[in-house]
Amino acid sequence: MQIKIRQLKSSELQDFWQLAFSDPKAEWTQWNGPYFHDHLPSKNEFLTYTSQRYLHDPFCQVISVDDQIVGEVSAHYVDGSLQRWLEVGIVIYAPSQWHQGIGKQALRQWLTKVFDQIALPHIGLTTWSGNLRMIHLAESLGLKKEAEIRQVRFWQNRYWNSVKYGILRKEWQQKNHHDVDHPTK
Repeated sequence: MQIKIRQLKSSELQDFWQLAFSDPKAEWTQWNGPYFHDHLPSKNEFLTYTSQRYLHDPFCQVISVDDQIVGEVSAHYVDGSLQRWLEVGIVIYAPSQWHQGIGKQALRQWLTKVFDQIALPHIGLTTWSGNLRMIHLAESLGLKKEAEIRQVRFWQNRYWNSVKYGILRKEWQQKNHHDVDHPTK
């Protein structure tokens, strides 16, 4: 299984929209910050506006397995234009692709790529206490729990905790020294 992180190609836009956004009740939407109630773009919205981010933003890339797109990785600055506090995210769209180690390999590659491109000492990842798979993924890659803000995410008629993970550049480099040259191992 060959897992790659790369920019989306314009020839893949329609297929990507179909995979990612065509079903507003897709299982992944129940786990990826569902308390935000994010709007999924219609096909026209995606092709006209949203696709530009996927085509040109280096902080938004797709995950492919054996040249088949299965998800995306992203990054954003929490502090806006100051650009000192960066967080990453990951989504594997089809549940049939979950529990296969794809997310772990993809996020490892993504963290390495971001650290290589951005001169910051820390990268974070935020999830919620109901997303045990994401918590396990973060911890399995050596990210440390840095904060847990209790009962601030309201979803399915109850409050959940916001859970923040992070890793320092030096910790990442020490932990992944052997994997940096061969991220798909």
